[in-house]
Amino acid sequence: MEDSQEYKDKKTFFEKIITLYGRNVVIEILQDTNIKIHKIHLADSNRDNGAIKEILLLAKQRSLEIHYHDKQALSRISKNAKQDQGVAVDIIAQSYLSAQELHKQDKFRLIALDGIQNPQNLGMIIRSCAAGNIDGIILPKKNSAKISPLVIKASAGTLFKIPIYFCNTLEEVLSELHDTKLYILSSHAKNDIYHIQKSEKSIFILGNESEGVSFELQKISTDALRIPMQRDVESLNVAVTASLIAFMQ
Repeated sequence: MEDSQEYKDKKTFFEKIITLYGRNVVIEILQDTNIKIHKIHLADSNRDNGAIKEILLLAKQRSLEIHYHDKQALSRISKNAKQDQGVAVDIIAQSYLSAQELHKQDKFRLIALDGIQNPQNLGMIIRSCAAGNIDGIILPKKNSAKISPLVIKASAGTLFKIPIYFCNTLEEVLSELHDTKLYILSSHAKNDIYHIQKSEKSIFILGNESEGVSFELQKISTDALRIPMQRDVESLNVAVTASLIAFMQ
């Protein structure tokens, strides 16, 4: 029993680990003492000058251990050999949570992202949701942009200010939330976003610009909503759509 609980605790811990890479990104993360660091990874071929020297100094100031690797091993850690610049960091993202946690909550207003693969869009969505009337974002691991330096840059420092709930697919999570209003955004919907009933639990599902929300999610949704458009404009960027929803009352 204890072994089983220990395994669950370890699994929960490592699910919160996000690996980021790039010299400037790692410096910015080390400078923010609110971000918890698990491990710092450096290629053993790096020269101890410039940005590397600053990383070493910041790591020493925070009493963080540095793990050295050959270039191939580091690329396996960063999963981006072309852009890691011989540097990676594992952060403990306290706001990165399993979507199963939603079953424990009595009230929420969330945005779920279906097939959003552009990291800049994801970063801007995170920023709008953090600033607006949204309690969190559901981000599936499959067919979605991953948390990356580009996402951090586009979010302008707001990545860790709002809960991000991870899951394998949206369908497996949303289909279990029977007491929740599930709204898909569609330009063909009869109702618009300004005429919906208030609900204790509501999730707005946004699809990508080319394909929209998947058929599987359309089948389990409560209703479809549109954004009223003028002058024959067909659609908005998904990040703009998220902003409008985030600031709805």
